[in-house]
Amino acid sequence: MTPSISPRIAAIAESATLKVDAKAKALQAEGRPVISYAAGEPDFPTPANIVEAAAKAVRDPKNHRYTPAAGLPELREAIAAKTLRDSGLEVAASQVIVTNGGKQAVYEAFATIVGAGDEVLMPAPYWTTYPEAVKLAGGIPVEVFAGADQDYLVTVEQLEAARTPNTKVLLFVSPSNPTGAVYSPEQTKAIGEWALEHDLWVLTDEIYQNLVYDGIRAVSIVEAVPALADSTVLVNGVAKSYSMTGWRLGWMVGPAAVIKGASNLQSHLTSNVSNISQRAAIEALTGPQDEVERMRQAFEQRRNVIVSELSKIDGVVCPTPQGAFYVYPDVRGLLNRPWGGVTPTTSLELADLILDQAEVAVIPGEAFGPSGYLRLSYALGDAPLLEGIQRLQRLFS
Repeated sequence: MTPSISPRIAAIAESATLKVDAKAKALQAEGRPVISYAAGEPDFPTPANIVEAAAKAVRDPKNHRYTPAAGLPELREAIAAKTLRDSGLEVAASQVIVTNGGKQAVYEAFATIVGAGDEVLMPAPYWTTYPEAVKLAGGIPVEVFAGADQDYLVTVEQLEAARTPNTKVLLFVSPSNPTGAVYSPEQTKAIGEWALEHDLWVLTDEIYQNLVYDGIRAVSIVEAVPALADSTVLVNGVAKSYSMTGWRLGWMVGPAAVIKGASNLQSHLTSNVSNISQRAAIEALTGPQDEVERMRQAFEQRRNVIVSELSKIDGVVCPTPQGAFYVYPDVRGLLNRPWGGVTPTTSLELADLILDQAEVAVIPGEAFGPSGYLRLSYALGDAPLLEGIQRLQRLFS
């Protein structure tokens, strides 16, 4: 008889986004002309100045050795400066820990502030990793859903209705993955003041904070409510804005006790992040930002195209996102209708239909909360972006 694995690990759900992306890539390898909107990954190369900084770092023997588990001092200083610049929060470099991607920062943050039975209010739709990280920490994710009719933005009233004596943490994500929704400064302040009033920890994921459109700015919750500084953990990274997903470089910023605990965890878990990636990240944060702005402008143009084209499909409601690089259309109007001999009743079934009949890969809403929605990333080239939506238009005509 084979011994069983840990129940905690056995209970982890596979990342739905990575699963669909892997299936799309496998079909592409077989020669099928699949267009994938699955991965949350910019299609642009990493800016040349960042690549050059990494190349220089490879040749320097000092980067061939272990360095402090919490990160290179120069990078922690650069992250502290970026946090002040973009989030309005002044922190010391000692309040920063560099992680292997933003995903590790999310995991370590929840592991550090969540205990057994603690409830985490999780506005939905949410990124697929959040609830798994909460459960691994022994916590209980509590969904608070806002649909397309609310532009996917939860209200203080909804959060208060979900709060119990066991509520310990509020997850706040703006701009959002998967919806691209951005809370206004007024909404952010109201939610922040509510969290402060009830003595909650706030975990805010700001990895998309610089990918915003229509001239708006994503105001950090600690800037909107400065008194939250002692009870807020910020996670971020270079993956999205700098097209550095494969470099695996993220970070946490927070109160000294949280960072100390997370640093202890990381010292046993992974030790330091690759020094080459850290040197590249220093250049990303402190070097020229022209290429980053060009990428942002390209994403804004693509957003305009995909929203316009999806809205031409009868049965699809597509709010215009103001951040990130996703659209999250409400597709309940396409369900329970026959399409090519198949009548999908859920967005999971609809996504399978779309992949089989249109050779287009999308992520079903079940990965992020309730059924009835799809997530499409527009971080792909202009030509395939348009071609894929035109395939959907033909399928659902």
